Amino acid sequence: MKRLLSLFAASLGVVASGATDVVTLTGRAMGTAWTVKFQAPAHGLDPEGLRARIAARLEALEQQLSTWRPSSDLSRFNTTAHTAWFSAPPELIAVAAASLRVAALTGGAFDPTVAPLVRLWGFGAEGSIESVPSPEAVAFAQARVDWRTLEVEASPPALRRTRPGITVDFSSTAKGFAADAVSALLATEDLPRHLVQIGGDVRTGAAPDGRSGWPVAIEQPLDEGRGIACVVPLAGLAVSTSGDYRNFFRAGAQRHGHIIDPRTGRPVQGDLASVTVVHPSAAVSSSLATGLFVLGLEAGRRLAEREGLACLFLVRDGGGFTSLPTAEFEKLRPSSPPVAPRAGAPRRP
Repeated sequence: MKRLLSLFAASLGVVASGATDVVTLTGRAMGTAWTVKFQAPAHGLDPEGLRARIAARLEALEQQLSTWRPSSDLSRFNTTAHTAWFSAPPELIAVAAASLRVAALTGGAFDPTVAPLVRLWGFGAEGSIESVPSPEAVAFAQARVDWRTLEVEASPPALRRTRPGITVDFSSTAKGFAADAVSALLATEDLPRHLVQIGGDVRTGAAPDGRSGWPVAIEQPLDEGRGIACVVPLAGLAVSTSGDYRNFFRAGAQRHGHIIDPRTGRPVQGDLASVTVVHPSAAVSSSLATGLFVLGLEAGRRLAEREGLACLFLVRDGGGFTSLPTAEFEKLRPSSPPVAPRAGAPRRP
């Protein structure tokens, strides 16, 4: 599922006690930009060697999870017509299992098989559409969407569909999973104090010296321009945002966002502008943000509060926004604003 990349990390520059530098590495993978920031260790470090190892890890994951590469493991699964078990790498199975858990938790509001509807509404690789799809076209695409037809096995790692015609897109989980994987890589490199951002998913390690966490800015859901809704210091946590305010089209007076409700076959409608989720896993926060947005304000908040999730719901209110955090999200807010380095204009990769 194509997901809005609506969250950005505050520029950090130099953070620390004793004027310890924060090193920044950047690159591109999985169709987006990635940034890694870490507190430089006392021992020597080869930044270019580390950049190469990060790039290699992301390349290996992309070769498994990409729907754009015909040679990827996921693309090969999607092109098979049978319903037999398909052997796949453990990482792909881990992403599939995480996606299915969120699908079950949200009652199918998050669905990794929704790609036919995403394409139908003009948000896939085939490009935009000029008119709203007919009810017949929606029904035809919707008949090929059902997360319950997807099964996984951990040992030996394998994936299968129980109904022909089902295809899978793990984009909403994959970038978060990749952020988790790079975070784990940095830990093995003896770099525990780090922040990883891949597209709109952020995963943090331990806090920089002298701070309670890495200051992460949550974007105000503006159709044009950039703004900050709030800044939260995070350590050992991930954060992701989904919303309808960047990628949409209008048909007459009706606005159609890119997040599709698989239960109706149509773009999500309503005053909810964005949902931000903070969770220990970026793979989970990424897919949960989409699922809660599809559920909508009332059902989404009920689920979030019931499950003890740290979430921020931003709702359109006239010309502004109303901020509705869950109880767990409120605990993340500092009693006083974090002392963040001066940043330039908010950005998105």
